[in-house]
Amino acid sequence: MTTDAPALRRTTRRSRPRDTAVKTGSSGILLIVAFLFCIPLVWVILASFDKNASLAVAWPGSPTFDNYRGVLNEKTTYRPIWNSLLLCGGGTILTVVCAALAAYPLSRYRSRATRPFLMTIIFASGLPLTAIMIPVYAMFVQVNLIDSMPAAAVFLAASSLPYAIFLMKNFMDGVPQELEESAWTEGAGMVRTLWSIVLPLMRPGTAVVTMLTFVGMWGNFFVPFMLLLSPDKLPAAVSLFTFSSQYGQVQYGQLAAFSILYSLPVALLYLLLGRRLRDGFVAAGGVKG
Repeated sequence: MTTDAPALRRTTRRSRPRDTAVKTGSSGILLIVAFLFCIPLVWVILASFDKNASLAVAWPGSPTFDNYRGVLNEKTTYRPIWNSLLLCGGGTILTVVCAALAAYPLSRYRSRATRPFLMTIIFASGLPLTAIMIPVYAMFVQVNLIDSMPAAAVFLAASSLPYAIFLMKNFMDGVPQELEESAWTEGAGMVRTLWSIVLPLMRPGTAVVTMLTFVGMWGNFFVPFMLLLSPDKLPAAVSLFTFSSQYGQVQYGQLAAFSILYSLPVALLYLLLGRRLRDGFVAAGGVKG
């Protein structure tokens, strides 16, 4: 079988301009989408330094830190962010620990119930919280757990657990089981093997689950709004809502400054876990090699 080389070269030359046009068009569309996504972020940054900020994206006439000084107090910023750290941090730790313990047997042991259980987890991860919050609120009232920070953290962890188990199980499948068998021959138990071998080798997966869980809880408004009643216990997500509605005319500058301060913990967590992700990949590659 022979190939017509000149015809092939002509076809390649004709396809190159077409591929270039497709790549250029795709890049242009992505740039437009990125620009549209950046507009709200640019507004938040500029408005936080503008004393007379409005909804328009405009450069501040005289940049000032007065908006930050106006919100940097215990009632507006410090206490709500501290409540968010306690609520979301506790819920994230509980979720990651329970997800690791639940994903380990799903990853290492095969049974007829594994697939139905995973399908149930996937179905549960897609249930909207708004559909179950009314019965959950009624249950919290009956057991006298309404306005309880630990109870709200436990519910946030329970609502995040299905998706965390699904992700953790997929990451855990990539850890070679031969390493665990070697540890078992040395006398290590299941818990010691999970803690000393499996989890260190799947640090990137653990970091991803931790980050997604924390970000999901950090931006959750409906659950703490329903389960927490005392103003001193409200997290920053709910405080942001009350902040924007407690004035007759919204002070957009202070609202933008508070939004930036509210986003800082998530950005810091991302930077911290980004370093852990790199260290986890290095450790996993060194052990496997």
